Amino acid sequence: MKNTQTITAVGMLVAGLAFAVAGFITPPPGEISDSVLWLFSQCLIYAGSIFGVGIYVDRRFSAFTKEFRRSGLNPENNTNEQPENERENEQDYEKTESTD
Repeated sequence: MKNTQTITAVGMLVAGLAFAVAGFITPPPGEISDSVLWLFSQCLIYAGSIFGVGIYVDRRFSAFTKEFRRSGLNPENNTNEQPENERENEQDYEKTESTD
């Protein structure tokens, strides 16, 4: 999936660049029409969104896995104990409920 996204994004960059060069060298030389510029900008937007979304998802997933491992709920630990700070929070919650 990631390879497909990367290939399509790079393909769009190459296609956009090819259209921009073709628009630059066709008559009248040195003048690019608005439609070529619009197509080139759409190619850039597509490639940017693919790379940007991929980076965002990768960062969020790595942050989630770090938090998961730090919380003590990691299946590799095979422990059913709660982290100490969660036990303290539950004790505080029980105290406030009993005083109400």
